[in-house]
Amino acid sequence: MTAVTELPPAAPANKVRRSVAWLWSTPPVLLLAAAFLYPLYLVVKQAIEGSPPDPTNPFKVTTSFSETLKDPGTRTVIKNTIEMAVYSTVGCLVLGFLLALIIAFVPFPGAKAVSRFIDVFLSFPSFLITVSIMFLYGRVGMVNHIASTLTGGRHDTPINFVEYSPWGIWLAELIYFTPFVMRPLLTAFSQIDSGQLEVAASLGARAGRVVWQVILPEALPAVFAGGSLVLMLTMNEYGIVSFTGAKYQTLPVLIENFAKEQTNYAGACALAVINIVLSLALFAGYRVLLARMSGGRRAAVHA
Repeated sequence: MTAVTELPPAAPANKVRRSVAWLWSTPPVLLLAAAFLYPLYLVVKQAIEGSPPDPTNPFKVTTSFSETLKDPGTRTVIKNTIEMAVYSTVGCLVLGFLLALIIAFVPFPGAKAVSRFIDVFLSFPSFLITVSIMFLYGRVGMVNHIASTLTGGRHDTPINFVEYSPWGIWLAELIYFTPFVMRPLLTAFSQIDSGQLEVAASLGARAGRVVWQVILPEALPAVFAGGSLVLMLTMNEYGIVSFTGAKYQTLPVLIENFAKEQTNYAGACALAVINIVLSLALFAGYRVLLARMSGGRRAAVHA
């Protein structure tokens, strides 16, 4: 009979590995808790409890979370923030998808240079785009100066939709955030098998049908990546809204107004918590909607 050698239990070795893993993971967890979780806890706590009156500062404003949420002005700003984020995201998705299609599938001179410029454009600060738009179309911009010169000064500001207007904010966000949609789409388009497009064209499919049934299903993960990124960025955008005059306020601008001008730190914390909740809710809703759309398209393609 062959003797069977029993191996010693591996429990001690596993315990050692787990101990080493805990030893390496504890410092990053403690650093994360000290740098992010604890300050976030303090913000939520002050938002709920409010700030006590300060006898040394009679100008300090103290409001609770419920008072801030019941304020009609706060509700209007929340509505503005959601609308601007959704409209900008939809505009960036449509424009970014069309531009990425042209760059990827329509041969023209300089297509590679345009693709590389998009990578450079992503490093630009957001206020730079706003300043450029105001330089062209602002009240004292180039277009209004030319129009005033041509009309002899009768029309000083024929174009006045950039400053103090939601249209100026939307235009600036559309220009600035569209490349954030184009970059993942260009990567996804470059990985599509050209044989699928040739087969679809040989079967007589028109360009619109090829885009709808071949290209779009393959690019849906990139659409989700770009759209979710733009949604989060526009939801929390401060520079563009602030540089257009901030009469059309969003939550980030109102948070600064509460904290700096009104010294209402409890109200600023309450708005920050609302901003976080709205960002997470919009992101979750966008993800569920895209998952349903993706599942429906896959089922239609396989059918």
